Amino acid sequence: MSEETGHRSLRMPNDDEQFAVVTSHDGGNHVRVQCQDGEERMGRIPGRMKYRVWIDKGDVVLVDPWDWQDEKADIEWRYDSQAADQLRREGHID
Repeated sequence: MSEETGHRSLRMPNDDEQFAVVTSHDGGNHVRVQCQDGEERMGRIPGRMKYRVWIDKGDVVLVDPWDWQDEKADIEWRYDSQAADQLRREGHID
């Protein structure tokens, strides 16, 4: 991270992934997300993140939509508020 610009290299989506914003927490390991492609999907928090990463309404996340059920997606990554601000400044998300 360069201190003078505050710029960090962030995890970017691969071919299948996209940015999304959490709109609600439906309990357990399920959240509703508004994806970059305009779709609202049910996001599933995988076990490897469930108790280690707290995901709340308004968080910017990286999702991997399911091939066989387009209305669902796996949460792959959560950005902290600084990283989300950087993504907005760089024009990756609205």
